[in-house]
Amino acid sequence: MPNEFNQQIIEEFRANRGQVGGYFEGARLLLLTTTGARSGARHTTPLGYLPDGGEQVLVIASAGGAARHPDWFHNIVANPRVRVENGVFTYDAQAVVLEGEEREQAFARAVEADPGWADYQAKTTRLIPVVALREIPSGPPNVNAESFGAALKLIHDAFRRELALIRKEVTESGPGLGVQLRVNCLTVCQGLHHHHTHEDAGMFPALAARHPELAPTLERLGEEHQKIAALIEELQQLVSTDSPDPAVVLPEVERLIDALESHLAYEEEQLIPILDA
Repeated sequence: MPNEFNQQIIEEFRANRGQVGGYFEGARLLLLTTTGARSGARHTTPLGYLPDGGEQVLVIASAGGAARHPDWFHNIVANPRVRVENGVFTYDAQAVVLEGEEREQAFARAVEADPGWADYQAKTTRLIPVVALREIPSGPPNVNAESFGAALKLIHDAFRRELALIRKEVTESGPGLGVQLRVNCLTVCQGLHHHHTHEDAGMFPALAARHPELAPTLERLGEEHQKIAALIEELQQLVSTDSPDPAVVLPEVERLIDALESHLAYEEEQLIPILDA
């Protein structure tokens, strides 16, 4: 059973589609549900996470630098199939404990992004584990929304928040972009590409078949997808260089945010009423 502090976060997270206030406001959070190693009962824990490409995210079993691993870590070792909630999607995942060089590189990225992880490691003699949560494909995504229009807005808002966070991270990055920040940029770029590809191949043709009057709107949205794709490619190339300059990267992030916000606002205005009709 979660403690009172965690339970408050869990309730706020679910009520606000992944958003919480207070100390964790603006943080990347997820809810991890594990199966008890001894009890077999389901336990949910709020955790910070690191983006790691489109197929997995990373969580760190720091327990604040305590002498023993957190309970959720013992649970995933015994039962590695878990449930993940990120505020938009809920999905099953396989928890994989990283070992050797893979763990060292992932933890170094985390420390580079937030030195607090190094402070936790310094407080304990145990090697703090890094765990990859790898989504298990299981058909259409389970979106935490009550309608198609609400689902679209929820997904859009997730991209808005992530890009705003990346803009903040780039602004505060100092003379260079850390490896984890570059991974964050590449991950959201990949997510945007997949989202627009699925719209072009699925939602837009379905709407066109049912609503011929939407042809001009869908044509404009498709053209905007191409323009945004070009901005995404430019940003990906920029952050993939050996030593990307934040002063050069930041204007590209802002260009992408401006173009995307205009696009998302128009899409929501035009399509949500029809999706929810």
